[in-house]
Amino acid sequence: MDYVAALTPPLVMAVAFTALIVTIVKTQGGANKAKEDGIVDAAAAARAEAAGQQRRS
Repeated sequence: MDYVAALTPPLVMAVAFTALIVTIVKTQGGANKAKEDGIVDAAAAARAEAAGQQRRS
């Protein structure tokens, strides 16, 4: 029965990892995709603008 104890942790981790990947894939897109993309684009633009202002100073 030692083999059961040895195989249980990897199997549990494999199931948990699969569930994590499925959750990530399911939550991509959807109704909030445009809003989330807009937030990321605004943050990137603000970071680029701040970097440009630091170079000028």
